[in-house]
Amino acid sequence: MNGFQWDWAFTWEVLPMILSAAKVTLLATLLGSIFAIFMGLVFALLRRSSSRVLRTNVYWIVEFIRSTPLLVQIFFLYYVMPEFGISLSPLATGVFALGLHYGAYLSEVFRSGIDGIEKGQWEAARALNLSLIDTYKDIVLPQAIRPMIPATGNYIIAMFKETPQLSAITLLEMLQIAKIIGSENFRYLEPFTLVGILYLVFSVAAAYGIHQVERRFPKEGFSLK
Repeated sequence: MNGFQWDWAFTWEVLPMILSAAKVTLLATLLGSIFAIFMGLVFALLRRSSSRVLRTNVYWIVEFIRSTPLLVQIFFLYYVMPEFGISLSPLATGVFALGLHYGAYLSEVFRSGIDGIEKGQWEAARALNLSLIDTYKDIVLPQAIRPMIPATGNYIIAMFKETPQLSAITLLEMLQIAKIIGSENFRYLEPFTLVGILYLVFSVAAAYGIHQVERRFPKEGFSLK
């Protein structure tokens, strides 16, 4: 029964190591989120291309990414791609895999937001003889961003909670460090509990931040200039 008693001395001893690993977890999430937003926007815009071939190809690429497990994609990028001459570090592989996987999901969020813009806005842009880039930059995206914020935030939080899968390619994130600590000291209660608490704290803080961004975001949009 002693193994199930909380040891505060051991807790304070391992906390710095877990907090250090938390930086890796947060970095992977931050960079993965940026890449996911970029890829999501690229996929969404390509899905609206005038070329039917391009639209079809992008559709099946997105569906393939969404329909295969993230872990399989991580393994493929880390273990298979080197055979084609592309080798990435565990962190770079994790960021790329997370960004690509969640970019496929965000593409549907962005496409839905863009489709929600009133037809009159597009007609006004054509009447002003705006280019397609200016139409998106100055009229469409500023108005579409606010409705996209909640779903985008939810996917980013989900991505954060998926980072333990990166331990499969030896990335030393929080859960992997907790497992190492537990195996070395034969105590798993404290490190796993600390990791669970940190995930909870970060997720709640992120959800609150996203809510504040949405609440403060102007409903009429803003200029991307």
